[in-house]
Amino acid sequence: MIRFENITKKYKDTTILSNLSFSINKGELVAIIGASGCGKTTSLKMINRLIVPTSGKIFIDDEDISKKDMIQLRRNMGYVIQQTGLFPHMTIRQNIELIPKIEKYEHEKLVQQTKDLLVMVGLDPEEYMDRYPVELSGGQQQRVGVARAFATDPEIILMDEPFSALDPITRSNLQDELIHLQSTLRKTIVFVTHDMDEAIKLADRICIMDKGNIVQYDTPENILKSPANDFVTEFVGKNRVWTSPEYIKAEDIMLDHPVTCSASISLFRCVEKMRTSKVDSLMVISKHTRQLKGIISAKQITAKQDKSLLVSEVMTSDYIHVSPEDTILDVLKIVNDNNVSYIPVVGDNRELLGLITKSSLVTTLSQQYIEEEE
Repeated sequence: MIRFENITKKYKDTTILSNLSFSINKGELVAIIGASGCGKTTSLKMINRLIVPTSGKIFIDDEDISKKDMIQLRRNMGYVIQQTGLFPHMTIRQNIELIPKIEKYEHEKLVQQTKDLLVMVGLDPEEYMDRYPVELSGGQQQRVGVARAFATDPEIILMDEPFSALDPITRSNLQDELIHLQSTLRKTIVFVTHDMDEAIKLADRICIMDKGNIVQYDTPENILKSPANDFVTEFVGKNRVWTSPEYIKAEDIMLDHPVTCSASISLFRCVEKMRTSKVDSLMVISKHTRQLKGIISAKQITAKQDKSLLVSEVMTSDYIHVSPEDTILDVLKIVNDNNVSYIPVVGDNRELLGLITKSSLVTTLSQQYIEEEE
């Protein structure tokens, strides 16, 4: 959808952007983040040609934007800024309808669309349409700014720190509403922020910049789990993943090589394997496919006097399990709800991938406190 190719921006002897190349897919919300002066707002403003690169090209749908009519380019993009940019002498209705009127939208369609847009951002049209911006709170003004950005149903929305001047509660509410809008409308949104929590909450991918360069461009999950270097680690914060536990998956905390056995061995041999491996249960798998057939515990074996019985005659076939993509929150809930001390992690066709035990959960959860003390 949007592609930067070798973009450089210089002001006299100062380099603002240095050979920047990256792509934003259609329907993605990409957050550009970094400290002041890193080049994030400059990058955003190049997309609608408010700033022209010194060298390099930007493409939208494989078309060089420098070849497009600049006015038309901007009218086909939504733009939301921190100060809302509402015209104070115009009513809310007039602010929203400005560009659609220039584009000669039909009057009846325009009136209904304006009402729909206000409803979309949580404002009652009858109450707010004929008010002026000064009569609205900061959060309400920003909602109008978002509504105006969607007024021509653009494919691309540019948002330059739109919520940074708002109080924390209003800001969180507007972030939630943007998430809901994006899940419904799937616009291509480029969102500049200096707040890592905001980027993690909103973005499909995050572009971390430093001194005009991209340091890491990846999903929030990968950035939290695998920071590219020390700069990203410090910028993100060592324990940031714990504020977003939905990114900690079962595959991240499972034991990769649980102790297993075949369903065709005797209980006596099972006991010996448990003793030598220092475990109180075994995962029963088929030899060739590693399909998890069941689980057998020391308690089950102790209850049987005849130790020549086969595992297949005693094991539990109806077992609780999780998938590798389930989060640590899912795992904790299953452990608490079912009072189990271990949970196998299985993939397609019940293939055994790993095992989560209470011990491994405690180790994982305690790690955040160990890191905080270091």
